Amino acid sequence: MSHTPDDPEADRRALQIRLRKITGQLKGVEAMIQGEYECAEVLNQLVSARRAIKSLAEKIIHEHLEHCLTAPASSEQGKRQLREVAQMLKRYVE
Repeated sequence: MSHTPDDPEADRRALQIRLRKITGQLKGVEAMIQGEYECAEVLNQLVSARRAIKSLAEKIIHEHLEHCLTAPASSEQGKRQLREVAQMLKRYVE
């Protein structure tokens, strides 16, 4: 996912690890619901998962901005990329 020239594969693996942790958190929430845990405990886990998703999204947005907006190939490509980023950020903040 990352576009950094240093080690894009390592960056991709790091994002995948973060996503697996989030998936594990959500599976844990599912188990808590099946196990009839208290609502407050379930909500605490959901808040934790939501923060992790937000953090992952922000990392991906940051990487995208660094890659796409720092050196567009042309003025037209730069404009297109700005429109794409604006749409992405609009959906993110909804």
